[in-house]
Amino acid sequence: MKCIVGLGNPGFKYRKTRHNIGFMVLDYIAKENGWKLNKSGFESHYAEEHWNGEKVMLLKPQTYMNLSGNAVKKVADYYNLEPEDFVVIYDDLDLPTGRIRLRQKGGHGGHNGIRSIIDQLGTKEFNRIRFGIGRPETDLPVVDYVLGKFAKSDRAVVDEAIEKSAHACEDWMSQSFLEVMNTYNSK
Repeated sequence: MKCIVGLGNPGFKYRKTRHNIGFMVLDYIAKENGWKLNKSGFESHYAEEHWNGEKVMLLKPQTYMNLSGNAVKKVADYYNLEPEDFVVIYDDLDLPTGRIRLRQKGGHGGHNGIRSIIDQLGTKEFNRIRFGIGRPETDLPVVDYVLGKFAKSDRAVVDEAIEKSAHACEDWMSQSFLEVMNTYNSK
């Protein structure tokens, strides 16, 4: 089984914010494949489906960002999954808006959701898709920026990167993450 985790915050007020880009990618995957994220458990909303004969879970932790690792750990324990069975999609201030970067391991880079997952899994070695949201160009505090919505002028590049991230996840269903990295990091 493979688990695709989209990070974000629950609730309508966070729905289209930069911090919820992981949720947006999962929504795209679900819509494109006719899947429904309509199950609840593991402190999450999720879908369990099959892709090329393999079970796949789309997981949206409902713990708020800073406790995302709790949900990931519950899924890992219940299904006896290894860290390499996960890919985590999250917002990254250090990449330009709409740029994606795939990695197999790394630190948290100040991202509290990733910090929580590292703490709960006890390793920095799990697959991830870093989704660039850029940094604020004004004196806007970072917390207000990540909880803000994308500018209309960024919409096209964000939509393209959501689609690209979703396709990277789908490719991971039939390829190694290293192969997927080599494809998508070169684009």
